Amino acid sequence: MTEFLKEYDVIVIGGGHAGIEAAHAASRKGVSTLMVTINLDTIGFMPCNPSVGGPAKGIVVREVDALGGVMGRIADKTNIQSKMLNTAKGPAVRALRVQSDKAQYQLEMKRLLENTPNLDIEQAMVKGLIIENNKVIGLKTMLGTCYKAKTIVITTGTYLRGEIVVGDIKYSSGPNHQMPSIDLAKQLEELGFEMVRFKTGTPPRVNADSIDFSKTTIQPGDNVKHAFSYETTEFVEDQVPCWLTYTNRITHEIIDRNLGRSAMYSGVIKGTGPRYCPSIEDKYVRFNDKERHQLFLEPEGRNTKEIYVQGLSTSLPNDVQRDMVRSIAGLENAVLMRNGYAIEYDAVDPTTLWPTLETKLINGLFTAGQINGTSGYEEAAGQGIIAGINAACKVLGEEPMILGRDEAYIGVLIDDLVTKGTNEPYRLLTSRAEHRLLLRHDNADMRLSEKAYQYGLITKERYEKFVTKRKMVVAEIERLKTFRITPTQETLLKLKELNSAEIRDGILALDMLKRPELSYVDIMYLANQKVILSREVIEQVEIEVKYEGYIKKSLQHVEKLKKMNEMKIPTDINYDEVPSLALEAREKLKKVLPLTIGQASRISGVNPADISILLIYLEQRRGARSNE
Repeated sequence: MTEFLKEYDVIVIGGGHAGIEAAHAASRKGVSTLMVTINLDTIGFMPCNPSVGGPAKGIVVREVDALGGVMGRIADKTNIQSKMLNTAKGPAVRALRVQSDKAQYQLEMKRLLENTPNLDIEQAMVKGLIIENNKVIGLKTMLGTCYKAKTIVITTGTYLRGEIVVGDIKYSSGPNHQMPSIDLAKQLEELGFEMVRFKTGTPPRVNADSIDFSKTTIQPGDNVKHAFSYETTEFVEDQVPCWLTYTNRITHEIIDRNLGRSAMYSGVIKGTGPRYCPSIEDKYVRFNDKERHQLFLEPEGRNTKEIYVQGLSTSLPNDVQRDMVRSIAGLENAVLMRNGYAIEYDAVDPTTLWPTLETKLINGLFTAGQINGTSGYEEAAGQGIIAGINAACKVLGEEPMILGRDEAYIGVLIDDLVTKGTNEPYRLLTSRAEHRLLLRHDNADMRLSEKAYQYGLITKERYEKFVTKRKMVVAEIERLKTFRITPTQETLLKLKELNSAEIRDGILALDMLKRPELSYVDIMYLANQKVILSREVIEQVEIEVKYEGYIKKSLQHVEKLKKMNEMKIPTDINYDEVPSLALEAREKLKKVLPLTIGQASRISGVNPADISILLIYLEQRRGARSNE
């Protein structure tokens, strides 16, 4: 009989971005939680770029924060530059991106977790899971210590059978030369999990003192104060700039001469890499008509000389990396402090997961992050918080949290993974969300705060603050319907000043705000009224008014799909008994085991005819059972 040192409700394996959110969420639900990680000093470690956010990803960070998560809070606290992207475009694609101080981010994240109630943290390598009757009951560390658990969340990132590759050199390692997780990967395979081999990479880091920044273009942060977290009240004032430079003809010639020495093209790397974040040699081959590629020089922190060369991810040999870097404007005398490398690792087929992120094979076992085939810190955090919440909900006997595609990018992410799977490292894009006008950076709290409070993830004080904000938005939109902008001489002069067309009759302030060139502040100026609302409330009012028609259309589309998403498919259905189903549809349905007709309709290979057949079968099944 196994002797357990201690019992926990939830154990989280891994201290990366998914593990952090999973452990924090579970402990916040009030259940006893243990985080087991290979190295305490790499909790919250950023093995690749020193940034958080970006298109779609930044909205995920806001959603994690709306659910009470911590990534946004720590990113705000440790950022060295913030920038709102796509401001010239519509609100559906705007997203915040911040440069983080890597070391400070780790330190603050570790400190936060160490002071989280109900959470223990231990440095240990997990040797394997302890399973009885197809249910996980605990784990065993490499040193022989056993812990009992009601649920376990695996968030091993790129550590599962990780191998670092540079040129023709390949060796067993996790990111940044940490220990890889070998035994756990083997056990998952033995348990019947379908494993895939993926690859990602990182660029060289260069000493800032060896860079001639006069040959590059400075990229400062925004003057406007931005934050991921709705709780952030203090902002970083002394931002640090990034710089822009480019590859050139000589760079490309160096790559071309040495393609045979690249692990990507020599056959050393077998794993599939991310299409939307390719290595520089892959970019050269795929886009060989381009004369140059953008490179951003990003500081890794305030107290280090390391500069991250964004866009130059590579697995070329070290001597080639040096020549390649020194061919770039501003980097002619660059001193490399770290070389770039590729890393191959194991991931599980995410179609073996329920939408709760619990595995279908082992009861009580959840997975989150890059082990599920995703790329990126933000995608990992989004999965981590849902896995942690649902692991705790399973222990507490509560309904799990499943976010819809119309509720959050996190919902889109998880639904894509568990319904469609992925044959490459999955990256969130705004184009993946059919309801992206509803899933904006500005309204993550409006979408998720109610649910977060119901699940006990945010405090009453924070919830009441949100309710007040929501009431203010509604009240101001209603107030804009109560007064008009009249064509006085003063008003006409102001309209001319604002480059807006004249008016002949009085126009409701609400309708005036629908003019694309006029802001809420402009409307108050025209009406001779003071602006007393916060920037956050004003932003909500403006978007709700200006995009009212589009938002209504999106909501109508959601309503049409709602019926399909609410039509449950019994978990005991035998798809082999459904007559006339196409062979591919039958196999896909048996593998994914969709919970609703809506999810079934999104499975690749399941067409509308198959859905019609399935609906008829379910109706007949219900009729037969009601007559029994």
